[in-house]
Amino acid sequence: MNQSIDLTGLRCPLPILRAKKALAQLETGDVLTVTATDAGAPDDFAAFCRQTGHELLESSASDGVFTLVIKHK
Repeated sequence: MNQSIDLTGLRCPLPILRAKKALAQLETGDVLTVTATDAGAPDDFAAFCRQTGHELLESSASDGVFTLVIKHK
């Protein structure tokens, strides 16, 4: 299953906390796409994935909006 969440306008630590909550609803192999505007989001999500074992499939930016694609461990 694939899920997307819009976390634009939220500041750290809220994007990570909301993503963690969304990932808890997913199964192994499912993909979560996060949209965020917090400038720290790419680094925060990279660290989050390293610490939790989830896989960061994509991290891109366009006009100040970050798209992060995470595969559930």
